[in-house]
Amino acid sequence: MIEQFDFLVRLVAIGASLMLLALLVEGEMRANLRVSLVGLVVGAVGYLINSTPLIGSAGWVDPWVDLVSLSPPFWIWLFARQLFEREAPRRAVLAAVAGLIGAWFFGNFLPGAAIAGFYAIHLISLALIADLVRVALSDHADDLVEKRRIIRLVLPLLVAAQASGILIYEIVTADAIAVPWVQLVNAVLILILILFAGTALLRTDEELLLETQAEASAVATPEPIHLNPSEKVLHEKLSTAIEGGVYRTTGLTIAALAADLDTPEHRLRALINRRLGYRNFSAFLNRHRIAEAREKLVEKQSVDLPVLTIAMDLGYNSLATFNRAFRSETGTTPTDYRRLGLTETAAQN
Repeated sequence: MIEQFDFLVRLVAIGASLMLLALLVEGEMRANLRVSLVGLVVGAVGYLINSTPLIGSAGWVDPWVDLVSLSPPFWIWLFARQLFEREAPRRAVLAAVAGLIGAWFFGNFLPGAAIAGFYAIHLISLALIADLVRVALSDHADDLVEKRRIIRLVLPLLVAAQASGILIYEIVTADAIAVPWVQLVNAVLILILILFAGTALLRTDEELLLETQAEASAVATPEPIHLNPSEKVLHEKLSTAIEGGVYRTTGLTIAALAADLDTPEHRLRALINRRLGYRNFSAFLNRHRIAEAREKLVEKQSVDLPVLTIAMDLGYNSLATFNRAFRSETGTTPTDYRRLGLTETAAQN
């Protein structure tokens, strides 16, 4: 009875996945999100088919279905990273792909290494999920988009309940086919994830899925628009604090800034996000910090000032963090920017 109900839930989940896939193809979301979400949906369908004992062997097709079915942890990790605007390092992406494909090859084509491939796939998948949870939760306070802040809390819980639970179960039992009731719970959780994706992510929400004007024009500083009287007062207080150099405070959080401005945190979040156009508090700080850094780097009186000193004076806790932020804003390193700026100044004189 449990097996039949599990099979029915899987059929519903596969149907929902195919509908989701159709909407993705026709949707207007950002290209990188579309690719990773399509990969996730296809991988989920492959897993639903591959992980039930009610579907018999298909011979030579089995290894390829197995390859598709092991990919969901990778795709959901990549999708979450892109959704949260914390792009995965290229080396990490390539390492994950190489590791999963290599483990799949060992598991399917080298009988003596099958168990090693099995454990490698599960350990890599768990590492990706752990990183997803870390990024989602560690950057929650920095995120200014309210709907995305909710997803940062809900998505890790769903992923941890479904993917981590079944992966750990399979590692402990050394069996990819669980007992019927575990398979049923797994199928239900997958269906919930698919429905969550459909309801929370496929409403063509500009804040979540589309390229915003601020993203399309990263050089121009967003200007406040349509401020009501209370927002104007808060914006004036914020501008005064920025002019006073509050952005140079090391470890400054939006909660601390809200307390300094004597305003509720949610009001400050709404102002910076919905009126000024910033999606992350760190981006707001970086815009002001990097603007001052560009001035200091080409000042003649600061020519001997080490880049590290400039970074620390602006509130960065390390040179590497400053370099990443500077390159993101300007497309070059602080050292190269200083060299080119001083060279141009000397040529003009």
